[in-house]
Order: sequence, then structure tokens, then C-alpha cells
Amino acid sequence: MTNEQAWWILNSFNYAVLAYFFLLNTTYLATSIFAFVGLRRYSRRLKALDIESLITSTGAPAITVIAPAFNEELTCVTTVKSLLELRYPDYEIMIVNDGSTDEMLPRLKAAFELVRVPRADTANIPTMQIRGIYRSERYENLWVVDKENGGKADSLNAGINFCRTSLFCSMDADCLLERDALTRIVRPFLENSDTIAAGGLIRIANDSVIAGGRVAEVRFPRKWLVGFQVLEYLRAFFSGRMGWDVLGVTLVISGAFGLYKRSVVVDAGGYSTSTVGEDMELVVRLHRHCRTNDIPYEIGFVADPIAWTQAPETIRGLARQRDRWQRGLMESLSNHRGILFNPKFGKIGFLGFPYFYFLEMMGPVIEFGGYITFLAVVFLATPPVIYVLAFLAVSIVYGIVLSVSSVALEELSYRRYPKSGDLVRLLLFSIFENFGYRQMITVFRFKGVISSLFRVTEWGKADRTGFDGVCQRENDRKRVARSMKMKISEAAR
Repeated sequence: MTNEQAWWILNSFNYAVLAYFFLLNTTYLATSIFAFVGLRRYSRRLKALDIESLITSTGAPAITVIAPAFNEELTCVTTVKSLLELRYPDYEIMIVNDGSTDEMLPRLKAAFELVRVPRADTANIPTMQIRGIYRSERYENLWVVDKENGGKADSLNAGINFCRTSLFCSMDADCLLERDALTRIVRPFLENSDTIAAGGLIRIANDSVIAGGRVAEVRFPRKWLVGFQVLEYLRAFFSGRMGWDVLGVTLVISGAFGLYKRSVVVDAGGYSTSTVGEDMELVVRLHRHCRTNDIPYEIGFVADPIAWTQAPETIRGLARQRDRWQRGLMESLSNHRGILFNPKFGKIGFLGFPYFYFLEMMGPVIEFGGYITFLAVVFLATPPVIYVLAFLAVSIVYGIVLSVSSVALEELSYRRYPKSGDLVRLLLFSIFENFGYRQMITVFRFKGVISSLFRVTEWGKADRTGFDGVCQRENDRKRVARSMKMKISEAAR
């Protein structure tokens, strides 16, 4: 290959990267516009609708909240207390202990006076062995399923097997649901009997004040790494999930907070245990199950029910999370690639699935390669000024505009960060995110692509901060240090 041919290939790839950035960001812009329309329409409906009256008039369907938990000793008691405070007329709480090796189960037993009881299963989705079922003597609607370790999807399946209600809510054990979250997320099921799944909004609780099992005061995170993630979540849910919902193309419901019709999930086979992205895989499979069997259905997103989660506070934890998310995305889309451009799937097959398949799944490879080749051209040659300006425009300036639009959607809708200083921070993060943070996330996602190609299956659990502000790794170190001091003291005596 001659030098001229090599440069021609390099330049061709660079212009392909320009086309990718333009198409990706234009899609974001389009979904942002749809999201704005959807949020305005939804706000008008909420003003004219009394959700409490709707529940009273239609009868609230019973819900089982299923929370898989593995080594969640830092957050389990706080999470359960918050769930016990939910304002919903008929619900059960089912914590599934996935073979934890820490003090989670003893803490739950002590805090809620758990006793071992029998409970008949209602489905037979294969799971790891059940070691015991416990019920609280203080709260009749609180149950704990203790099982051998099998992963999050296996734990959700175990919860479904012992679920007695028509609807179940899947959530993470390190999340806090707002007290009216169930009341709000159940609305689509009350208004349309064809609804089989709905997702809620996820917000970041780091540095906020937690009291009585709920977020008492919302504070913008102090750490820059978490601040960037706040902006990402706003863009993902307001500009992304809301926009796709308006188009009727919801392919993702966060595993941290979603409501499902139990019978349809059981018929579809429950959660897949062969992927780390069990949440998206289930939603895609529900589309496939209903379309294949000609079952009328609706899957959507509801913007006002909120679950508060903890974002990674270290680069290492964030890298693991994004690696896992990318692997889960690739596994879900690859397993169901028969949907791609399949007329039977309508907008899902021709709009939603192609976007995730070509722009989200393959995006890290194109972006990572694009940054490398852009630098190569800049430092090894004299690139055309028009090319440099075009690259900066579609990858940086366009990105800033989209981030600012996400902040605008937040301000125009729910404005959970009311302080003027918080708004200034969000706008600054919207700018600076494009100068280092986004490129770092691209590297993490690119690593996820490599991990997926090499069939990496580990969960990659991130070090997280408990709701009391104690870092789990730091807490572990302190516990070990106390144990060593005790042993030294005993030896001295």
C-alpha cells in the first residue's frame, strides 16, 4: 500500500466519523424536540388528572417490589425503610438475598424481626437453590428470599417465582424510591390494559441529604465525576427515554426502576441469566414475544416517578459500570438482531433497533478510532481547515448544544436542582464534558466492546458509597483494622 492510498483511507475514515457524529447528535436533537413536546403534553395531563382519584376509581392493582441484593449491608436497611414508606394501597416488598457474604441478611433479620416461613411458588422459572424465605413480624408486607448466588437476573426470577401479584416492580437494592413512585408509575397500566411494562426516571443521590429512608434535600454532587454523571442521566432520560417514548419506541427500561405485567414476563421466560444487561434484554424480548405472538401491548416511559441511585465516585468504578453497560447492550442487540429491519416489528425494527444497533452499539469503536485518526491527521499532516472546523463543530459544539438542551428540559419540567448555583454548574458541566469526560467514557465503552468480543462475563461491581456517606471500600478497611486491633489486644493479654 502506497502512502497516498494510506492517507486516502485515513481521510475517508475521518469523514465517515464526521458523518457518524452528525447523525448521532442529530438523532439526539430530534429526540430532545420530541421529549419537549412529550413533557409539555404530560404536564398538562397531570394538571387535569388526580392520580389518587384514578387509583381509587379503577382499583389499585397489587404490586410486588422485587429488589435483588448482593452484599448490600451498607444500604439494605435504609432501602427497606424507604420502601415501607411508599404511598400505595396494596403492595409487598420482596428482598432477594443473592447469597451475600457480608452482614446484609443478619442486619435485615435484626432490623425487621424476620422469621422463617413457608411460601408457595407461583411460577417455575429455573433459578439457583432457595435456602429459605423470611417474613417480618413487624411488617406483614415485607419478605426476604434467601438463595444461592446466581446473579441479578437469577434473583429477579426467584422473586417472580414467589410473586403473587399481577404486577411487579424491579429495582436495585441500593436505590431509594420516592414515596409516590408506585402511584405514578402504575398510571399507564390503569389507562391502557395493553400496557405490559413502564420505566421510571433515575436520578443521582450522591451528596443529597437522606433522612427517614428518603431524599430529604436534593444537593448537587460535590465531586466533578458525579456531576458529569448527573448531566448524563438528564440527557439519557429527558432527551433520550422521553423522546423515544413519544415515538412509541421504548427499548430500554432501567433495571433500577421498572414496572412489569408478571404474566407476560413469565410467558416470555423471565430474565435472561446469560447477559449482564438483563434489563434491556428483557424489554427487547418482550417486544419480540408480543410481536411474534400477535399480542397487543404497550411499553413506555413515565417521567415523574423517581428512583434515586448512587453513581460511582471513582474512575475505576465508573469504568467498570460503563464496560458492563456496553457489554449488556451488545449482548441484547446481538441476541435479537432478527428484529433489525424486520417489517413485523414496525417502528421498533426500522427506527429504534437500528439506532441502538449502529449508533450506540458500534459507536465506541467509531468514536475511539475517530479521535485517534483526528489526532494523527492534525499532528502528522496539515489537515484542511474546513475538516478541523467540521470535526469540532459536530463532535464538540453540537454536543454542548445537546447537553444544554437537556438542562433546559430539566429546568422547564421538574427542576430538582432549584438553586441558581446548581443551574450554573449544570451549564458549565455541559461545556466541559466535551473536553475529556466524554472521551474518557468512549474509552470505557470501547473496552466494553473488547470485553464482549472476548466473552467476559464478570459483573464488574463498582465500589459505591452508602447512603450514610461511607465508602464501602473504606468501611471494609476500617472493619479489618478494628479486627486486627482486637486480635493484637487479645494476644497482648
